[in-house]
Formats: sequence, structure tokens, C-alpha cells
Amino acid sequence: MADSYENLEILQDIGNKIKDEYSNFTTLNIVIIGKTGVGKSTLINTIFGQKLAETGIGKPVTQAIRKIEKKDIPLVLYDTPGMELKGDNTAQNLLDDVVDLINNGTETGDVNQAIHCVWYCINASSGRIEPTEIQFLRDLAIKTKYCNVPLVVILTKSILKENVKQIKEEIEKENLPIKKIIPVLSENFPTDGGMEIKAHGIEQLAWEMNDILPDYVKATFISIQDASIALKQEKARIVIKSTVITVMAIGGLPIPTSDAPLIMTAQMDMIAKITAAFGLRIEKEKYMTIIYAILGTTGATSAGKKIVSNIFKMIPGVGTIAGGAISAATAATLTTALGETYIVILGQIAKGKISLADLSTKKVQREMQHEFKAQMKKASRSEERRVGKECRSRWS
Repeated sequence: MADSYENLEILQDIGNKIKDEYSNFTTLNIVIIGKTGVGKSTLINTIFGQKLAETGIGKPVTQAIRKIEKKDIPLVLYDTPGMELKGDNTAQNLLDDVVDLINNGTETGDVNQAIHCVWYCINASSGRIEPTEIQFLRDLAIKTKYCNVPLVVILTKSILKENVKQIKEEIEKENLPIKKIIPVLSENFPTDGGMEIKAHGIEQLAWEMNDILPDYVKATFISIQDASIALKQEKARIVIKSTVITVMAIGGLPIPTSDAPLIMTAQMDMIAKITAAFGLRIEKEKYMTIIYAILGTTGATSAGKKIVSNIFKMIPGVGTIAGGAISAATAATLTTALGETYIVILGQIAKGKISLADLSTKKVQREMQHEFKAQMKKASRSEERRVGKECRSRWS
């Protein structure tokens, strides 16, 4: 198994699995509406970690809407240049265009073309919402009712709590069919006194979006958003738990040596899914650097049954069932430790604490070894408790 993991062909296989994970993402389509100067561009660039909303990017869809997209990112933003009281971008003209966009997307029957969410942005620093905007939100919800597109109100430039509270109360008393009202400050705000109000609310928006979006597009959002590493970690741990269930079933097979290739395949799938959840925008060759580092440096490939061979020493009457349990426990322990260590490494890369170049240094390799050993101990103790409880219940 160790030799297989270190084989270039296996690394290539993982790379292909990562590519497949990305290719299976549904394109996420979001409409973003708001008056001129409300801060839509800053919001977009902050939550997705890229300058997607720079002036000039995107192609016109209508006079009031432009389509923003970037190669190799499964995201389309339909951005309005600003809802005005006169000219081509009046509330009524914009409403008609947005309604058509949503209805047409739904009618295609293609989830990659459908609109999945509408963000309506209001400048919270003004302390008020205009009647025109209230009517716009009401009409939009009514005219797209059967499309089931969630409408989220985002209070941008949420600097003063009093202003945020006032606008929220105004919106809530209208009983509008909106999913959430989320105050955000997309970037730090310097005050006249030389102090600075820290950016906030962006991570909350990410978590709320994860709850609001349809299930088939959540994986896309988690991968492409940069607002919450914790959200990526949660998704990755769901992947680990699912993989552990799989490898435990494989480890319990009563066929000698049949489990190793199957377990290895499950673990490669796990690594690919975790990589996709983090959505680091780096080249395939660099992914291979990370994967080679985690598989080689941690020693995950050679730990094997040696790590958990003592789990059942204190349990009497070990027989066929327990023998299968030992193999299953070994598979679960290794898989959990491998996955958790990989999450730690990707998290540090995402936060900018280590670079890809650092992975080849002895210092970082020692840190990875230490992390893997810690995760092995933690996973082994967890498996010991679980298996011990299971065996005692069988023999009681």
C-alpha cells in the first residue's frame, strides 16, 4: 500500500479525481441589485476573494444588467450598474429585466442556467430604505414566486448599529417574502478619530448562503467562496465521515488482502473531495506538491495496523468478528488522521500561513509529521472507544 501511494501513477489518479470533482460542480448564478455606490463590487470581490467586479469586466445582458464570469470558476454574477430614479435603469425597467432573467433561467430546465439567489444591497450608512426599494422587493418576489429563488437583503456599509437596526425594523414591518437580512462591512472602515472599524458580516453571509442555496449548488458555493475557511472545513469533515464509513465496511471484509486497493481508492476520493471543497485556485502540478507532501511526509501509507494493533488486547474472546473490527478500526483511524491532517495543511495554505514552497522545507515537514501523529492518536482513541463499546455490546 505504501508503494502504491508513492507511485506517480497514483498521484496522477488523484489529480484526475480532483479535476472530475471540479467538472461536476453546478454553475452558481447570483443576481446582485442595488443603487449606485452601495458597495456591490467590494462585496463581490471580498466574498469570492477575487476582483471579479472591476469596471469593464463582464458583458451586457440588458441595458441594466451585465454578466460577470471568469474562466474555470463555476460562478456567474448578474450585476446591475445601479438602480436609479430616471433613465434606462429605473426601478421598473430593472424589475422587468431581472424578472425576465429569472423566469428565462427557470424555463430552460438547466440548473446551470437557473438563477439560484438574488442579493439586494442597501447602504446601511443612510439609515433608511426608500419606498421605491420596498416596492421593488415586493414586486420582484411576487413576479418570480414560482421560480423559488431566495431573496436576500444585504445591508452594506453597516458601520453604525443604530442605522442597521432602523433599516432592519423598516424592512421587517413590511412582511416582505425575503429569506434573510444580513448586515456586512466588506472592508475595514477608518474613522475620523484615527480608529478603525473592522470588517464584519462576510463570514455570516457565507454561512447563511450555505443554508439558503439549493443542495445541488452548495458544494460550488463552499468551494469558490473565500469568506469562511470554517465552512470549507465543515464540508471536508463531512467527506471524512462518509469515507470512514466506506473504509470500515471494506476493512471488515473477510477476504485477506482484498481491502488495501479498495481502501486506497476511497482515500484518494476523499482527498479529491477535500481539495475541491477548499477550492484553492492553483495549478494541477501544485496540487500534486501538496498531495505528495501529505502522503509522503505524514507516513500515512506505512502506519497500517501497527498503530491500532493493541486496541483489543484488553478485550477477551477475540474471534472472527473482532478480527474484522480490527481491520475496520485500522482503516478508520488512518483515514480520519489522513483527512484531518490534509484539512490542517490546506487551511494553513488558505490563510497564507504557509506557502507551497514551504512544503518542501524540513521545518514544515516536521510540523506535518507532528500533526499527523497527533491526529492518529486522537483517531485511535476514538476508534478504541467505539470498537470496545461495540464488542462489549455483542458479547454481553
